Amino acid sequence: MNTILYYFSGTGNSLVVARDLGTALGNTTLISIPRALQESAVGTADAVGIVFPVYAWGPPRIVVDFIASRKWHGLPYLFAVCTCGGFPGGTLPKVGRALCAQGGTLSAGFSIVMPGNYTAMYGAIAEAKQQKLFARSRTRIAEISELIKARCRRPAERSFFLVNWLTTGFLYKFGMPHFKTADAKFWVTDTCTHCGLCVKVCPRLNIDLKDGRPQWHGNCEQCMACLQWCPAEAIQFGPSTQKRKRYHHPSVKAKDLFVK
Repeated sequence: MNTILYYFSGTGNSLVVARDLGTALGNTTLISIPRALQESAVGTADAVGIVFPVYAWGPPRIVVDFIASRKWHGLPYLFAVCTCGGFPGGTLPKVGRALCAQGGTLSAGFSIVMPGNYTAMYGAIAEAKQQKLFARSRTRIAEISELIKARCRRPAERSFFLVNWLTTGFLYKFGMPHFKTADAKFWVTDTCTHCGLCVKVCPRLNIDLKDGRPQWHGNCEQCMACLQWCPAEAIQFGPSTQKRKRYHHPSVKAKDLFVK
C-alpha cells in the first residue's frame, strides 16, 4: 500500500509530523502544498492525507485554496492531520466539507498539539516544554499511523460544539479574510542583512526585496515564516514582537520550506 501526504508548514511543525507519519506508514510520498498548487491533479495512491497547521481555529487559506483547486473523488481513503497550539476547534470538519464540495469524502481527521508559533500574539514556549510536546506528538503519530494502516473510518476530531461555534464559526470566519492583507503590519529593523531568506520561505511568494529590504504585497498567509526564520530577527509584526522569542522546529531547516 502506498500513501501521498500533502503538507503545508510555515515553521516546521506540520512538516515534521508529515515526515514522521510517512516513516510510520512506509511507502509514502511527501508533497509540499505550495508546490502542489502549481500543478492540477491529485496523485493516485491507496491513501491520501493532508497535513497542516490550525490558523485562527481553522485551516490556512492556502490549504483551502489547494483543496478547492482540484477534484478529490475516487480516492479510497482520504484523511487529514492538523497541528495546533491548543485545540483544533472545528477545523477538521471544515476541511471535510471543503473536500466534499470537490467530490471527496474525509475518512478520518486527527489533531496533534505542537508548540505555537504566532509571534504576533506570544513568544515561543520554553525549550523543555517544546521537547515534551515533541515526545507526545511522536506517541500520537504512532497511534494515528495504526488507524490509517487499518483504514479506520471515523468522524473528524473536533472541540466542543459551543467552542467550535465561537472559534471556527465566528472568529475564523470573520478573521481569516483579513489575514491576506495583514502583511501591512510587517516592518524591518536596521539589523536586516539583506540575505533574502524571507523571500525563499514565503509559501505565497508574497515577498521580494526592494533596495535589499523585504517588501510584502498583500497576499499573506500569516504563517510567520518570514519573521521566524529571519537570522537577524529583523522582521517584526506590529508593535510587540521585538522582545518575543522566535520559534521554528529544531529538526527543520529553512531550505526545507523553500517553494522554488
